[in-house]
Amino acid sequence: MKKYLLSLFTILLPLLNFAQEAEKGIDQIIDEKFGWATGWFVDFIFYQIDFGGGVKVFWVLFPLIIGATYFTIYFKLINVRGFFTSINIVRGKYDDLDHHESLVAAGDSTPGGDNIETIAIEGHDGEVSHFQALTAALSATVGLGNIAGVAIAVSIGGAGATFWMIVAGLLGMASKFVECTLGVKYRDIAEDGTVYGGPMYYLTKGLKSKGLGTLGKVLAGLFAIFVIGGSFGGGNMFQVNQAFQLVENITGGEESFLHGYGWAFGLVMAVLVGIVIIGGIKKIAKVTDKIVPFMVVIYVAASLFVIFANYDMIGDAFLQIYNGAFSPEGVAGGAIGVLVQGFRRAAFSNEAGVGSASIAHSAVKTKYAASEGMVALLEPFIDTVVVCTMTALVLIITGNVTSANSGLDDAQAILLTSGAFESVISWFPYVLTVAVVLFAFSTMISWSYYGFQGWAYLFGRSKKMEYLYKIIFCVFVVIGSAASLGSVIGFSDAMIFAMMVPNMVGLVILAPKVRAELKKYTDAIKERKA
Repeated sequence: MKKYLLSLFTILLPLLNFAQEAEKGIDQIIDEKFGWATGWFVDFIFYQIDFGGGVKVFWVLFPLIIGATYFTIYFKLINVRGFFTSINIVRGKYDDLDHHESLVAAGDSTPGGDNIETIAIEGHDGEVSHFQALTAALSATVGLGNIAGVAIAVSIGGAGATFWMIVAGLLGMASKFVECTLGVKYRDIAEDGTVYGGPMYYLTKGLKSKGLGTLGKVLAGLFAIFVIGGSFGGGNMFQVNQAFQLVENITGGEESFLHGYGWAFGLVMAVLVGIVIIGGIKKIAKVTDKIVPFMVVIYVAASLFVIFANYDMIGDAFLQIYNGAFSPEGVAGGAIGVLVQGFRRAAFSNEAGVGSASIAHSAVKTKYAASEGMVALLEPFIDTVVVCTMTALVLIITGNVTSANSGLDDAQAILLTSGAFESVISWFPYVLTVAVVLFAFSTMISWSYYGFQGWAYLFGRSKKMEYLYKIIFCVFVVIGSAASLGSVIGFSDAMIFAMMVPNMVGLVILAPKVRAELKKYTDAIKERKA
């Protein structure tokens, strides 16, 4: 590990010297050049269909919404029926199913081998527990989208956007169930027990079993490219950049001793991230299963304090949410505009249908693919229905939902949320800053794992290629904190949404396979009870 950390420093030092000499000019140069090179891609992914009357809808929202609704119906409200079963799985109530000889799950003859065939040949069940897989995935989704993204949604779409965020979260639970079940079913497990999973594998293996091998390879290749891009951008640079902005703001803004030293903050974060990600998913899981519950509890506790400190306004806040969802006033696009804002920000936050979370969930220790799909459906509920709603209520109760904020970018939105907490808890911005840094840190280490899976799929699984990716990832941590890469952030967000397109095609085609896995698991639970 020391050798690779030394390599990291060797690469970083010239970049740091260059950043110091160039100062802010480099930000503008990168924004302009990168924006010119990638603007066409961003414009395509975020192309808006104009329905007239001020109603404009991003085309990429249609596959997400239609797909999530289809899965909810196809699996007979699995997001509702399976909720308490999912909690019991996380608690370990059904762990014995994986060791009960009479209840060993039977695999099918999927070309390339599914999880059962792999286990039978290699004797490996996975790398992490259900709880660790859930927290590793949550660490990539619960983050700045819950803080900044919600502020943007309610400032543009009004309080009513909260209602549609909740609806999107509930529907997204079904999408998460499908993609994470497939992630486990079609994962690869190397001889040393390392798990390789995610859309790249269920698109190739699953579609090949349907006689669509060529389509599967094309979709898997596209997804792998997009997930690498998303890991360097939205899962890395955006996170550290916004964390530094809040740290700089809380320590004095332009008068802060950190002003102009984003690279130093980035260097510290890069070293910390490097130490964790070089250890692989087991190391990541050990960190995230401690950080994620801690920071979610802190954030939710503070939100509840603000909400109940203004308990007399709770009823009015929910009334604003309900009325704003169906009869908004002064919002561009009316009710449809509010719906779009709610669904868009929820999709950015919980990533349901994007396929990224299935990469982390694939590493779970289980012989039943559907068991992890059930665990995964809790993720959009925690991320969107609970955490995002808490943020929205704080903003609404403290009066931070105004049309004057409609031009917010993500950085300003973080400061808006911080100000909302500060109006009730004067010292909380300091705690929020720590929470945001932890959110950013946990998101980066989980996205490094996602990006590496795409990298390994394209370039092979050698140690040399693994450490090359991780060193590049750490370099981007420093770059992200030292610059305001607006064009890069837009591109990385587009990459994340682009991941959804090949993924959703595969999910719809492979839905019957998921239904068979769900029946297999529910039958095992019934037999256990008998």
